[in-house]
Amino acid sequence: MTVVTVGETMVALRGEGLLRLGTSFRTSIAGAESNVAIGLSRLGHRTRWVSRVGEDEAGELVLRTLRAEGVEVSTVERGPGPTGLILFEQRLPDVTRVLYYRDGSAASALTAADVLPALTGAALVHLTGITPALGEGPRAAAEAVLGSDVPVSFDVNYRSRLWPAEAAAEVLTPLARRAHVVIGSADELALVGGTKALLAAGVREVVTKQGADGASASTVDGTWRAPGHRVPVVDSVGAGDAFTSGYLSGLLDGLSVPERLARGNACGAFAVATSGDWEGLPTRAELGLLGVEEGAALR
Repeated sequence: MTVVTVGETMVALRGEGLLRLGTSFRTSIAGAESNVAIGLSRLGHRTRWVSRVGEDEAGELVLRTLRAEGVEVSTVERGPGPTGLILFEQRLPDVTRVLYYRDGSAASALTAADVLPALTGAALVHLTGITPALGEGPRAAAEAVLGSDVPVSFDVNYRSRLWPAEAAAEVLTPLARRAHVVIGSADELALVGGTKALLAAGVREVVTKQGADGASASTVDGTWRAPGHRVPVVDSVGAGDAFTSGYLSGLLDGLSVPERLARGNACGAFAVATSGDWEGLPTRAELGLLGVEEGAALR
């Protein structure tokens, strides 16, 4: 079974100091949908990432990194426009400032025609609310995915730097109501109508991410909750995507809702304990490490 994720991945530059004073950067990639693809791949699932990147070295970095993580990229298109760029600045110990340079990027030219052929053989498609914010083409691509016969998970993933809440709600609410699984923080779910309204519209599962407090999931049959893991936080960016990869992995494996939540919370804990969007995501064999005694050395 293949999971397809659709959305933009950018080259990521993480500053070691304040940008205005001049600093050195660590180069990687970042994108909510590719984060989930990597997370699922490390957990043993087949994944395919669908998007556009520029005909540039930045695009080569994105593709090379995803291939190295076992994510299929054979359907990715190139151009027009460059690969997007994202800058991270650790302004305070627990506050990260994010700057986007993605206007006119290759991914903003994504269309339904780019995406639909790549859904062949997919067991699940994962979308986020970021993609519809990139332009008319990406929005049409998201709508086409939700109109296909493949089950869709939809992470609201609201980004205030991309569009105001009112505009996002108008676009994302009808999209979310057509998904099988909807994921988001309490505020994000409220943006698309809330849990009760989503379930009434036919969504099968609504999952609420609660950070260090864990997560909950609701269906028409009830609500389940699972506590989070208290670990030292190095970098909270990407934690939500890590949780999503764990939850969807449990769904694909046929686990119960509480077991899915537990796997999602475990993946989120691994993510925040490591710097970077996706670098700390666990393999399936590593999931049990959270239960190892603190300070233990595995020899």
